[in-house]
Amino acid sequence: MLLAFIFAGLNLSAQNASFGIKGGLNYGATGEYESVGDASGDFMASFEDGESKTGFHAGLFAQFELLGIFIQPELLYTQLNTEYSTFDYKLSKIDAPVLVGLNILGPLNIKAGPSFQYILDNKAEGGGIQIEDVENDITVGYQLGAGLNLGRLGFDLRYEGAFSENTAFGLNETAAEEFTLDSRPSQWILSVSYAL
Repeated sequence: MLLAFIFAGLNLSAQNASFGIKGGLNYGATGEYESVGDASGDFMASFEDGESKTGFHAGLFAQFELLGIFIQPELLYTQLNTEYSTFDYKLSKIDAPVLVGLNILGPLNIKAGPSFQYILDNKAEGGGIQIEDVENDITVGYQLGAGLNLGRLGFDLRYEGAFSENTAFGLNETAAEEFTLDSRPSQWILSVSYAL
């Protein structure tokens, strides 16, 4: 009886599984830029919050649904851009969110869950800035939002945040000062998906 229940559940899950592609735009910024001193060792701290810019993401998703609740794992390439006063910061990463969702009204749904991130590259453009690798290549954040499914086409709006800092260290050659940069993402994500 137990085996029959398990096989029936697996069959139902397979019937309610979908796979597809997705992509879109993200709008946000990384964390605070903090200068921590100059080459002579004198301390002269200054702080600056980055300004949000538009980036993009693209990848694959799967969705497994049972009784109105679904699990949606994704694998995405994401580029996040941030503008500081003297340079632009670009962060490239692989995102693997695992979201749990609930169909609430017709085609509308809500979803939330952890987002695992692997940092591929971080670099500065302009301003004589040299940045080292981030402190942790793998981090965990979160995503939450809402979606609309119209047949095979889906639209999502989510917010992504991080649980802890992920510092990158660097040198501003123009000002001869060392600095730290909090590479945590804080962004809005707008996606379009298509189930195959």
